[in-house]
Amino acid sequence: MPSNDDRPAEAVRIVGLRRKPDEPLGLTIQVDENGNLIIARILGGSTAASQGLLRPGEVILEVNGKQVRNPDELQIAISDAKENLTLKLAPGISADGSKPIKSTESESKCYMRALFDYEPTEDSLLPCREIGLPFQKGDILQIVDQADPNWWQARRIEGNSLGPPGLVPSLELEERRKAFVPPEADFVHKISICGTRISKKKKRKMYQSKSNGEFDGAELLLYEEVARMPPFRRKTLALVGPRGVGRRTLKNRLINSDPEKFGTIVPFTSRPPRVLEENGKSYWFTERDSMETDIREHRYLEHGEHGGHLYGTKLDSVRELIRAGKMCVLDCSPAALKILHNSTEFMPYVIFIAAPGMEQLKSLYDLGRSTGASNRNLTFDRQSSIRYSSRRARTLESLASLYEEDDLKSTVEESAALQRAYEKYIDLVIVNEDFDHTFRQVVAALDALASEDQWVPVNWIY
Repeated sequence: MPSNDDRPAEAVRIVGLRRKPDEPLGLTIQVDENGNLIIARILGGSTAASQGLLRPGEVILEVNGKQVRNPDELQIAISDAKENLTLKLAPGISADGSKPIKSTESESKCYMRALFDYEPTEDSLLPCREIGLPFQKGDILQIVDQADPNWWQARRIEGNSLGPPGLVPSLELEERRKAFVPPEADFVHKISICGTRISKKKKRKMYQSKSNGEFDGAELLLYEEVARMPPFRRKTLALVGPRGVGRRTLKNRLINSDPEKFGTIVPFTSRPPRVLEENGKSYWFTERDSMETDIREHRYLEHGEHGGHLYGTKLDSVRELIRAGKMCVLDCSPAALKILHNSTEFMPYVIFIAAPGMEQLKSLYDLGRSTGASNRNLTFDRQSSIRYSSRRARTLESLASLYEEDDLKSTVEESAALQRAYEKYIDLVIVNEDFDHTFRQVVAALDALASEDQWVPVNWIY
């Protein structure tokens, strides 16, 4: 990288920025052949964009008086700075010093993760279907031109190379189009994946992320801007899924397999401790007023009420475990994923543990009951029926079997509905047909993070 002395003094400028603590600036950086750290893009709506002081194509020389020579130093310097940042900037200079350099990429070029499927041959609005670019949920697209308000020019990332260019619907066009489609929730809550009608009776959820749930209904995510990162270990592992698929068993087994690498947090509750319960062992016991105050101040990742008492997972507990150098393993409610995903401090890897078929699910329940991992009691108690006639006993046993079948079916339906509702946050789906195999898949996925590049939300980086 050219030294600061190689640049005309009048060309160098100092810019001061203010931000909330740990809030990303909203920049993407490109390193050119001379080693310059060039501002490639400024994200719309970001801190940098709202203050209007930075320009694409400028070179970042220093952060708060400290010279930065590579992206790692820049990221550390920005992270170390709190509310106030002072950047020394200069126009890019070519190797011979004759002219300013420009970013080699178009200012509008960026990368998006698709959050919906698209088939151009079925799109009646596409001007020419032959040049449409098909993609599926999860595909990474390089958006090379956004000049047309309705159609973006894009290329699909295929391994380490780029596929052929084509047209994809713009965010604005797809938002308008989706506005005329009946909400997915209407289908999910009326018909199950088995074709049976789902009861309209609402079941109370144990945990709810109150701080963000009110916005979820109006949120329509179609594309997510991402950036490629070299291998790194995520800070949290979120195991999500329906009730009764073994998430807690997997969490405990993972932590026991390597307690130096993995850990979990102790939830808080307002209920009084029972006999022989120790504070900080299974729960942290606190006053209800204290919990309600913290809930109002959004200090909980998730919380809920059961039996007249509050329960919840504190964000500070997650932070403390991360600072201790461990990956925090959570078997949390899917509603908590938005908080984890949108924060630069938690960087979650989200695995959805999906329900298998009815027979495999029944085997999981039986295993859970035999090991004490499940609190479900769906089996028929023959001893309690001794005083009844054999006909009465057979009737009760038949009813118990029906209740179990309904419960299993409810879990399968819940699994499908949750996966559809939260798939934009999910990194990996594992159908838990066998605990040992599922555990090996989880370990393999986490090991891959240390050896493979990752596409992550762009706000995680700067």
